[in-house]
Amino acid sequence: MAQVYEIGISVGGANYVGDIGRTTYIYPNKVAGAAFFKYNKNPRMALRATYSYLPISANDLDADTDFRRDRGLSFNNTINELAVGLEFNFYEYDLSSPGKTWTPYILLELAAFNYKYIASEPQPDQYEYNSKNSFSVPFGVGFKSKLAGSFAFALETKFRYTFEDDLDYNNEKIAKLNFGGTGNDWYMFTGFSLIYTFGRPACYTNGL
Repeated sequence: MAQVYEIGISVGGANYVGDIGRTTYIYPNKVAGAAFFKYNKNPRMALRATYSYLPISANDLDADTDFRRDRGLSFNNTINELAVGLEFNFYEYDLSSPGKTWTPYILLELAAFNYKYIASEPQPDQYEYNSKNSFSVPFGVGFKSKLAGSFAFALETKFRYTFEDDLDYNNEKIAKLNFGGTGNDWYMFTGFSLIYTFGRPACYTNGL
């Protein structure tokens, strides 16, 4: 019988796209990690829950436009995220069945995340920070394959669209922090996962 549960850890890099620094969507520049649990509903679809620890940073000196390089802004922030969603395999995936031990996949999730923002400027160039919760829409692509026995590995890139424009401390109420951006911020993770599969159901759940 196919193994129905998976747990794993991911190690890789995080990056951000917004009003500071590069605008390259896959450019991991900060070490990040995640832990996840999956329930394989059938050989093509899994339900997954993930906790991610995602430091992000950017520097205008690395930007690809003269305006940003001349401006010279930089920032650091840390995102803690909880996400749930679906993982869909292009091919049937089952470590116990020869010929079904690898597949590319896509994923779609909903996530809640926490991060810091600048709440006020009590003194010139002295900022008061606070934290808040928000939501993002993660989606991504990956490839997974059997490693040995009940162990597998995966390579994955996941993009998050947020509904916020202040991950980089953009603040319309503070002139020097009003970057004038027109879009919300993104953050991404690209990494390697080690996965352990376990649990043998009587049968897979039929249908999607």
